Amino acid sequence: MKIADHKNIAYAQAGKFEETRFEKIHNIIFKDSNEASILVAQEIANLVREKESQNKPCILGLATGSSPIKVYEELIRIHKEEGLSFANVITFNLDEYYPMDKNNIQSYFYFMHEHLFNHIDILPENINIPNGKVSAEDLYQSCIDYEMKIKAVGGLDFQLLGIGRTGHIGFNEPGSHLNSGTRNITLDHITRVDAAPAFLGIDNVPRKAITMGIGTVLSAKRIVLLGWGANKAEILKETIEGEITSEVPATYLQHHNNTTFIIDEGASSELTRVKTPWLVTSCVWDESLKLKAVVWLSELLNKSILKLTDKDYNNNGMSGLLTEEGTAYDLNIKMFNKLQHTITGWPGGKPNADDSNRPERANIPKKRVIIFSPHPDDDVISMGGTFDRLVEQGHDVHIAYQTSGNIAVSDEEALKFAEITQTLCPNCEETQSIINFLKLKTDNDIDSNEVRQLKGLIRRSESLAATRYLGLNDENVHFLDLPFYETGTIKKNNISDDDISIMYSLIENIKPHQIYAAGDLADPHGTHKVCLDALFMALEELKHNKYMDDCWVWLYRGAWHEWESYQIEMAVPMSPDQVLKKRHAIFYHQSQKDGVMFQGGDSREFWVRVEDRNRLTAKKYNDLGLADYAAIEAFKRYHF
Repeated sequence: MKIADHKNIAYAQAGKFEETRFEKIHNIIFKDSNEASILVAQEIANLVREKESQNKPCILGLATGSSPIKVYEELIRIHKEEGLSFANVITFNLDEYYPMDKNNIQSYFYFMHEHLFNHIDILPENINIPNGKVSAEDLYQSCIDYEMKIKAVGGLDFQLLGIGRTGHIGFNEPGSHLNSGTRNITLDHITRVDAAPAFLGIDNVPRKAITMGIGTVLSAKRIVLLGWGANKAEILKETIEGEITSEVPATYLQHHNNTTFIIDEGASSELTRVKTPWLVTSCVWDESLKLKAVVWLSELLNKSILKLTDKDYNNNGMSGLLTEEGTAYDLNIKMFNKLQHTITGWPGGKPNADDSNRPERANIPKKRVIIFSPHPDDDVISMGGTFDRLVEQGHDVHIAYQTSGNIAVSDEEALKFAEITQTLCPNCEETQSIINFLKLKTDNDIDSNEVRQLKGLIRRSESLAATRYLGLNDENVHFLDLPFYETGTIKKNNISDDDISIMYSLIENIKPHQIYAAGDLADPHGTHKVCLDALFMALEELKHNKYMDDCWVWLYRGAWHEWESYQIEMAVPMSPDQVLKKRHAIFYHQSQKDGVMFQGGDSREFWVRVEDRNRLTAKKYNDLGLADYAAIEAFKRYHF
């Protein structure tokens, strides 16, 4: 086990560490990124104080991106509330885009000052970030000078890292050499795709960057890598359990004897000890683990559940499960029935029916329902078929759009609407102001309030068109415009009491029997995560009210991921006609079709990817031996 000193004890006590024969890098799993980030910040703070007591400088290697933001927030808090001084700290950032002006809001120079340096007492001369504006002629020498400066101050005491989906650390992309130093590098396409949202489109993402090398990183005395969210799970498994290879540069960290990976549950989900713990150790077989194991075995062997045999279980590390259950036959029927009972065409409960084996209750025949949608199209993208069913079956359905979604409207789309408005109202000064702003807008300009309002109105009108198409009255559509989102930039504010109060008031007013919310947490700093946190905080304040005893919360996933088959607690099948109806509802969100800015790593349009996802969920159910449906939307219940 690679725990070099006492620094790791706090992590091990707070998180979950179990060394296995599959793992080659020490890692600790936390329930969420917040607690983990606070502990990392505490380690950094302790190191700074230790060096200060020795009258020595503390040399920190720092990372950018979404992963370390909470660490920096906690360091700022410790500085302001506990008096931690950074006067003895010298920092070296991992990388910078090239070419990139330091005043550009997308630069890592800007990022570091925005998230850390502007809020602490570090000396400006002790801040080192690669120069993204150095001339091509001087670039090579600039990289050598950066490397020599790190060595001149005694090397890195601590290096903070994130990890990209290509396995890059810093911007050391696949193919990087073990002994590489600071240099100019061409960015992988996947890396540029992941950066595209911040740049409002991949075409705006630089193709090159300056990065510390693998050798530079490995020279640090201590390395901590942060990994948050399910979208990092596969690359973290490759890094922690795979062979060392230049195709996954992070695997070079296996050479380092004082490295710890700090990851959350989503990021750990592909590790052998998490995904298939029965291959690692003896298990306590609760019902959820039994279902997970049986579904995994069915998918592994490409056999329906009812066809699995005793031999199949024994050959795949599950003899202990059979010992508890008796025979494969008994276990198969039990798990098959458990999955069968998740399927319902009545997401609000079937009136006058036996609901003992159904996902929802029948004893409240007409339910008040709130569907929370983080953006103005998540409702129809993620659960359009279920939305349609709830309305058709007579429930009192309310849609709550948590944010305006204005940042996802392109300038070209806004200009089109402004010019139409100008045609109808030639003398409208405000419209002319919007047109002038959009035509003169530069990369560093933040949208004016008028432009943001117009973009928000575009999303509102699209949302109302879609909800009307699905038969919902306008008075049941609520635009919350949560304040945390309204910054005009990719960077959002933290949740405030105002955000929670808005959520609280809506729930208090409607007193719902059902709440649907987006549980897609791939990005811990994404809008979905913040919107879900706001809901959870509101529910925490509301849960003592009597009407909340009858309120159930169902979580859906977004356009990128779906719940695993064993996680699904309510599966709502759709007919081919309903699939088409859902598609048409999505089409009303025209500003998000045809080249949407936040496409992610998937080039398919939202309606295509979500239809494929719903079709795949139905196929998985069918492959497990269940009925053959055209498509299925899936939900997992949240207990508060």
